[in-house]
Order: sequence, then structure tokens, then C-alpha cells
Amino acid sequence: MASTDKLAEAHQTLWEEGIQIRKEVVGEAHVEKSLQNVSDFARPLQELVTEVGWGVVWRREGLERKTRSLLNIGMLCALNRMAELAVHVKGAVNNGASEVEIRETLIQVAVYCGMPAALEGTRVAEGVLKALREDNNNNNNNNNTAGSSN
Repeated sequence: MASTDKLAEAHQTLWEEGIQIRKEVVGEAHVEKSLQNVSDFARPLQELVTEVGWGVVWRREGLERKTRSLLNIGMLCALNRMAELAVHVKGAVNNGASEVEIRETLIQVAVYCGMPAALEGTRVAEGVLKALREDNNNNNNNNNTAGSSN
């Protein structure tokens, strides 16, 4: 019984660490939406991804989060996983990657994974970056009008 309790405690610790990092990287709204929409069938995979991917790998020392994000961009392009790529482009920005660094990662993809992978990745990344700029502009405009008086 004690080993079952220790295992449950380990899972809980990894979940808590993982969910915190996941929210910091890809955004709380995205994570909450993903978890709300998860089915009973898919829940164990979401738990595994959060505990191991985010709770173990993403918290390891040795690579900064920005570097991990740029690596993910390259790998997701290579695998043609464009929905996940969009999430991780936003995560890369949240982790401090510049548009130039994201673009250079995609150029690296072109050479090592092929031009079609880089072109599709560029379309996805450009769309995400444009949406982020628009959100920032809208937030700045809202902040400017909130502080003005009539």
C-alpha cells in the first residue's frame, strides 16, 4: 500500500510541476481549454504529456526554455504537426524567442527537413505572430483608452 501511495504522490507532484510549466509556456487559456475538452479516452495521454513532457523534460536543466521552444518548432515542422506548431510558436514567444530567431529556425528546417516543411511552418508561424501582434496592439489601445478621461 505504501508504494501505491508513493506512486500517486509522484504522479501528483509531476502533474503539478508539469501543469505550471505548460501554462507558463503555452498560456493558461490554451491549457484550460485543452483540459476542458479532453475525453475520458484521451485523459491518460494528457496526463502523460503533462507529467513527463512538461513535468520532467521541460523542467530539466541544460537547455533554456527558449531553446527548447525553438527545437520544438523544428521538430514539429519535420513531423508536419502544424496544429502543435502553432501552439509552440506562441510558446517560443512567451519564452523570449524573437521573430528573427523563429524565422531562422524555419530556415534551418528548410535545409534539413525540406522546403515544403519550412514553407508550411512559415505560414503557420507567420499567422501566429500576426495574431500576437494584433492582440498586443489591441491590448495597448485598450490600456490607452482606459487611462483617458472625457
